[in-house]
Order: sequence, then structure tokens, then C-alpha cells
Amino acid sequence: MLRIGRIDYANVTPLFRGLTTCFPCEGYQIVSGVPAVLNSMLAAGEIDVCPSSSFAYAVNAERYLILPELSISSAGPVASVLLFSRVPLEELDGRTVLLSAESATSVNLLKILMSKRFGCRCTFRVSDSGIVAALEEAPAMLLIGDAALRSSQVGPAPYVYDLGSLWYDWTGLPFVFALWFCTRTAAAEHRQEMATLAGQLLVAKEYACRERERIAAQAEEASWMGRERLIAYWRDNISYNLGKKELDGLRLFYAYGAELGLLSAEPDLVLFS
Repeated sequence: MLRIGRIDYANVTPLFRGLTTCFPCEGYQIVSGVPAVLNSMLAAGEIDVCPSSSFAYAVNAERYLILPELSISSAGPVASVLLFSRVPLEELDGRTVLLSAESATSVNLLKILMSKRFGCRCTFRVSDSGIVAALEEAPAMLLIGDAALRSSQVGPAPYVYDLGSLWYDWTGLPFVFALWFCTRTAAAEHRQEMATLAGQLLVAKEYACRERERIAAQAEEASWMGRERLIAYWRDNISYNLGKKELDGLRLFYAYGAELGLLSAEPDLVLFS
């Protein structure tokens, strides 16, 4: 039985709804968690495959294979990776920025943007404080996923920066927040099952894009986002594609990460086939 990790965020709801609607999935065990937890479980062999942090892939690329044509990415605003700040971004130079502990990818994207695009040297510190309390102890905080979506509705800070926009406006390339990847051990031991899942996910991707309204009508997230806003988020902000432009953006992210010492080296992108 394949053990599949599922990120506990609204951005993957359509894809998993497509998977479970289009296929019986009796041979899958689905394990939910935030990206950081799923990264650890995948590294420990406690799950076999999941949509997981693109930075986590880079750290241990020799252990993993990327499922083709699948990602969680954006070409412009992503809406769910947001820097909330009490001051303009340029005034954060020399100051502390608080971070969510949930995703290494977004944290390292922020570090790259602050250093290379804006020339700011910041101190970064992980915090589990709520956004209101966090902005009392530091001028800015990075939130991701549903926490970012919820906080954007209440406007806790005068300045809000979308990291997907900052990256795209700077590079002209999409940003890949997560890849679908599996352990090489699982690929070897469950090759046919993994190939079947990879094909099913491509069908699920098409369903997710085609049936947004139907999925939103049954989605728990609509209770706090609103149905129309949820549909717009899936349609306008989130992409599940992994084509040439996404791969180019991913390679540039890894190159900057290696340049700044966030990665020991640029990883090879090795796809499951």
C-alpha cells in the first residue's frame, strides 16, 4: 500500500478531490500534515510520496524522484505566501523578521528575495505566535498556507507582500513552492503502483481545473474563505503544472540558494519515469 502525504492546505484540495473522485484509491493510505512534518516523514521513510517542499527535495535530492508534470506553483501572486509588515519592505534592513515553521521553501525564498533583490540584511527567527502578537514583537512576519489566507482577510498589517509576485516580477519565471516526489526506495519497491499513481494524478489535475465550482461547493475551506474567493484562488493563483518555465524557475531558485549558502550545491532534477 502506498502511503501518500497530503498537505493540510487549501491549495491541494482540488487535486486530492480529483484523485479520490476519479479513482477508488483503495490501495492508498493518505496521511495529512503541514509541509515541514511531511518533509520529515518522507525523509524518514514513514510515507512514500507527497507534494512536498521544493527546498526539501534539493536538500536530499539523491533520495528522491520527481513525479513529472506536477507541482504547486504560481506565475505571479500566490495569495497564500505572504509577508505581513508594519513598515515598507525596504525598511526591514537590519531588523528581525519572524517566520512560520511550516515550510522551508517559503522561508528560503524570502531570504533570497531580501538579500538579492532588495539588498536587506535581516535576522530571521521562527515563531509560533499569532500574527497580531508577532507584529508586536517584530516588524514583520511570514505566513504561508491557510494561515496566510485567513490573516489576509482581517488585515493585521499595513503592508502585505506576496512572495509569488515578488519572485515573478523580478525573474519573469513561475515559482515552484512544492513538487510531487517519492523516495527512491518506494519507487524501486512499488514501481508499478507509483507509475499508476503518477498517471492518476495527471487525470486528477485535469479534473481539478475543470471542476473548481463543484469542488468548492463541497470544500470545508469555503466556510471561511467564501465560495467565490476560494474558486478565484484556485483559478488565478495556484498552478499544478511543471513545464519548462516552472523547471527554469526551480533551477534559478536552487542556484540562488547555493550562491547564498542555503544549499550545499544545486541539485539535479531527476524525474520518475
